[in-house]
Amino acid sequence: MLETRPIRTEADYRAALDEIERLFDAKLNTPESDRLEVLTTLVEAYEQRHYPIEAPDPIEAVLYYLESRGLSVDELEPVIGSKAEIADILHRKQALTLEMIRGLHQQLGIPAQILIQPYPLMQNSA
Repeated sequence: MLETRPIRTEADYRAALDEIERLFDAKLNTPESDRLEVLTTLVEAYEQRHYPIEAPDPIEAVLYYLESRGLSVDELEPVIGSKAEIADILHRKQALTLEMIRGLHQQLGIPAQILIQPYPLMQNSA
């Protein structure tokens, strides 16, 4: 059994993952399930430090939420506006406004923290 201690190296990390896999089906409220919970917390902390996941681009997030829920782009009309405005937003010709961000957050459940991030817009070729 792996000694419970901080995960400092990649070897410690791999050993903890192996131990988690071994304990994965532990019954609740047993020493094994407690150990599983502690190891999972340690692994999550290590991963946040060493393998941070960047938040998605706001437009990519909108497209993902639509696709994952089987929604069409037309369902953005109440939140964003006309089909032309939706196209401009999704083609990065226009930035999301604060009102659009609020609507996307409230109606689609997209985290506002993702939507408020800066993202590149298309440059006018004029």
